[in-house]
Amino acid sequence: MSTDPAKVGGDGDDAWLDVVRFDAAGLVPVIAQDAASGRILMFAWADRAALAETRAGGHAVYYSRSRRRLWRKGEESGHRQIVREVRLDCDGDAVLYVVEQVGGIACHTGRASCFYRRLDDGVWREVDPVLADPEMIYGADSVPASAEGAAAASPRRAQDS
Repeated sequence: MSTDPAKVGGDGDDAWLDVVRFDAAGLVPVIAQDAASGRILMFAWADRAALAETRAGGHAVYYSRSRRRLWRKGEESGHRQIVREVRLDCDGDAVLYVVEQVGGIACHTGRASCFYRRLDDGVWREVDPVLADPEMIYGADSVPASAEGAAAASPRRAQDS
């Protein structure tokens, strides 16, 4: 991650984390964006430890609010994110991971992006194809409800694909 603008000091220096404005729960929103296409892939949360591990290891790490622990993207699905850049917004309260999405699937529903629904005339329409059956990714016993077409997503998978 040689282009990592968050790298303020030398290796092992965590002063760059002091610039990030975490919320009252110690979290900051993170958007993952595809490095090649610029497409927004997903939204998640990170705490200080997740950001530090992301920088140190070069793979996207988030904080799972439902599991209440670090979540290493792709730990269950294999769809890891190689982080090419970490960016911080002007207010210091939102982070952008520019990533190479392994396998081309970022969403627990088997789609390239979690943003696969578009508002058309007041109705949400699924406009992006399923690239891989969620049962094949996670197994038949742990497919999230939203991947089966249910209206309400499983809190665990919806936040932690």
